[in-house]
Amino acid sequence: MNQKKVTDTYCVIMAGGVGSRFWPKSRISYPKQFIDILGIGKSLLRQTFERFTPVCPVENFYVVTSLEYIDIVLKQIPELTPSQVLAEPFRRNTAPCIAFANIYIRHKNPNANIIVTPADHLIINESEFICAIHHSLNFVSKKDALLTLGITPSRPETGYGYIQVANEVDGFGGIFNKVKTFTEKPSLEIAKVFLDSGEFYWNSGIFIWSIKSIDKAFEEYLPDIHRFFSQIDNSINTPEEKQLIRKTYEECDSISIDYGIMERASNVYMQAVNFGWSDLGTWSSLHEISKKDIYENAVISGKTLLYKTKESIIDIPSNKIAVIQGLENYIVVDTKDALLICSKNNEQFIKQFTSDLKNEYSDKNL
Repeated sequence: MNQKKVTDTYCVIMAGGVGSRFWPKSRISYPKQFIDILGIGKSLLRQTFERFTPVCPVENFYVVTSLEYIDIVLKQIPELTPSQVLAEPFRRNTAPCIAFANIYIRHKNPNANIIVTPADHLIINESEFICAIHHSLNFVSKKDALLTLGITPSRPETGYGYIQVANEVDGFGGIFNKVKTFTEKPSLEIAKVFLDSGEFYWNSGIFIWSIKSIDKAFEEYLPDIHRFFSQIDNSINTPEEKQLIRKTYEECDSISIDYGIMERASNVYMQAVNFGWSDLGTWSSLHEISKKDIYENAVISGKTLLYKTKESIIDIPSNKIAVIQGLENYIVVDTKDALLICSKNNEQFIKQFTSDLKNEYSDKNL
């Protein structure tokens, strides 16, 4: 397959999240997408950017992030110009984030094909991933389609969205299916049913479409958001631009692209892929992909002695020593100013823990 970069290809990296489920390593002032979570010398954002450079010219990247993270993004991806980092004045979920980027891409190239990706995912087989992206771009360049990548589930995971597929579409290189339904984060019982049925895939959160197809979808299914963001179009590169962006974010609803468009549109398709994927959304997901000892313990950082400890994940500063005895299925994370010891079975409460800490100690960066 021809691996050359195509000038009509654009990549939008969504990098505005706060990564609260990765507390205490991820903080509001420096969330997980900017951290070297895997201990390989590169942040998740930097890895995401490098992953897409074989298919997208550097000048066609846009990173959408929060206002307070602009400098971090430009430091970690110095190849970008400031105009390629789009600052959201408020967090409004993924639909406004995507609509925001669409304005600038359409202004630059009305024939664009767009890849939308979170900044914090892990891809193990990157050559297989790039091949799938090429197939996807070929598909959306020839068909009015909203395409997502689907991962074959390996367990009844309750933290992911699920996609139910219908008939297969031939003639585009990859395995493409019409989508029947989207289901967001089901209960464990329903997730088990999905796994057993063989009809459901995990929603990777990676989307591919043409600017024409996604614009049409916004106009039909989220007309208010489409109207709000369209008013920015004529103000690009003018003194009114920032003011209009702020006004738009003040007015628009907070809604995900899944709820707002993908669950409602009739032209949604999925490409089934198998390139080793994790959304790295939780400490458990990091434990799953990390190197482990014979007792299934993963030590991400630090010097440790473990006694009668199993299936746990430990991340402590490299200059510290930890002796841990008698833990099974636990998360132990120590930073310079915070310590978390939590059962993996209860990690869904980490968001609540951080909220309680903020209320108790009035520290917004907790």
